[in-house]
Amino acid sequence: MDNKTEKLLRGRLLSFKSSPTGPNDTSAYTYEEDGALLIRDGKIIANGIYAEVLTAASPTAQEVDHRPHLLLPGLIDTHIHFPQAQVIASWADQLLDWLNDYTFPAEQKFADKVHGARIAKGFYDALLANGTTTAVAYCSSHPNSVDAYFEEAEHRGMLMVGGKTMMDRNAPDALCDTAQSSYDESKALLQKWHGRGRTHYAVTPRFAITSTPAQLEAAGALLKEHPGCHLQTHINENHNEIALTRELYPEAADYLGIYEDFGLLGPKTLLGHCIHMNERELGVMKDTGSVAVFCPTSNLFLGSGLFDKARLEGAGIRTAIATDVGGGTNYSMLRTLDEGYKVLQLQRQRRHPLETFYWATKGNADALSLSDRIGTLEAGTDADVIVLDAGATQPMALRMETVETLSEELFLLQTLGDDRSVVETYVAGEPRKGA
Repeated sequence: MDNKTEKLLRGRLLSFKSSPTGPNDTSAYTYEEDGALLIRDGKIIANGIYAEVLTAASPTAQEVDHRPHLLLPGLIDTHIHFPQAQVIASWADQLLDWLNDYTFPAEQKFADKVHGARIAKGFYDALLANGTTTAVAYCSSHPNSVDAYFEEAEHRGMLMVGGKTMMDRNAPDALCDTAQSSYDESKALLQKWHGRGRTHYAVTPRFAITSTPAQLEAAGALLKEHPGCHLQTHINENHNEIALTRELYPEAADYLGIYEDFGLLGPKTLLGHCIHMNERELGVMKDTGSVAVFCPTSNLFLGSGLFDKARLEGAGIRTAIATDVGGGTNYSMLRTLDEGYKVLQLQRQRRHPLETFYWATKGNADALSLSDRIGTLEAGTDADVIVLDAGATQPMALRMETVETLSEELFLLQTLGDDRSVVETYVAGEPRKGA
């Protein structure tokens, strides 16, 4: 044991075991008013009441007192576009216009590794400033962009998921690969990065519009050969997108049927948006264990529609929540939870703040099949931890004077919080906000 690497974080601990049904469902989460985490070599060794955890620490352990702030697992973003860091907040119409006017021109720059490396630094700075310790990202179609993305993740010690976007039609020539080259390049990148340190590869066909049947077949082959990898793509986001997709694949049962036919569905499949789903698609998603990813700020910004969480989960479908930057309008998962709350409130699906914070931590970790590593403060998991201050701004501090419960505090953080509420972001036990 190297005692020099021991760290003791003190504060109010909150970690989830399952999705709470409300504030009285105390079996779904653990909360310690005066708690501590003992961290060694990037892992949580012990957690619980401060006085008890202290007895397990070595005399030379570095103690960091974060009282009165909350200590939670690092936030997890399950759908984000790394090459869109410079197109966030671009005035646009709807999805297909957004891609053609902003996204595709920006992605062409990522052929240049120097450009990708520069953007990666800013991208990761933004994630960590907002308390996000794991994200699942689309890179561009260039292998250089994937290397830039994972090299920066490795430098910062972060558990990150990502992959080369596969697209061989309906995009500028400078972005298009071929079915064979996308298979070859993705396989080489997968073999280079998947399981290296904390990095995980995601097979990444953008969506059916930009992939020929041959390319989707290649993606399915990759997934079959490497079942430990994730697969990410988009589905049923926008009515114009759906109409064009059905023209391109008239023989498929529906939009999801395209991905089903090519073997792209399964428990590690992340399907962005899932707004306009039919009943057959819901049944297939349940049967395959595929995940529906809710992207509230993007859905509002591009006028795509409202995610029906109750319908999806009522059908037995697993869900996750994500920023979807740059169609999404904020890197902050706190801001994303706030907008998600409003989208669901419009449909009379109001969610309790304990449930939404579960969603952004263990819920998203479960959706990624990674909750044995991230998403909780359990002993043996990676020490990705954030420190939250619910009185970080003057309006928040004023409201905090009347807050009486943990649930009220969480709802305040969700409604008014942003990067200023994130006091520190620990990645594998190391402070990384601003580092």
